[in-house]
Amino acid sequence: MGYNQAEQNDGSEDSARTRFQVELEFVQCLGNPYYLNFLAQRGYLKEKSFINYLKYLLYWKRPEYAKYLKYPQCLHFLELLQYEHFRRELVNPPCAKFIDEQQILHWQYYSRKRMRINPSQQAQKQGQDDSSR
Repeated sequence: MGYNQAEQNDGSEDSARTRFQVELEFVQCLGNPYYLNFLAQRGYLKEKSFINYLKYLLYWKRPEYAKYLKYPQCLHFLELLQYEHFRRELVNPPCAKFIDEQQILHWQYYSRKRMRINPSQQAQKQGQDDSSR
């Protein structure tokens, strides 16, 4: 009896780990506008069960889960997918292209802004290190 229970617990842990990984990968895929367009064109975004699944996935916004995301912009798209109008617009390839372009512009601006801020922070830190010697 104890052996079977241990087997079930191991299976349950493996199942939970697999589910976590699958849901993590799927949520991160939502950060790709062309994947969203793919889902919309194939009708997934009209299915009630799929919409409910997207609602369920909102738990990834909680800090204890969000810390595992490599592409945090996927949470923004997950939020937008809760709205029918957004889901409807994703069928159009120009919509996906526009979102993709905006995302790239954001990354470029963010990178440049960060590079401008970062050297001043490094100089400030360098000054603190020199004064502590």
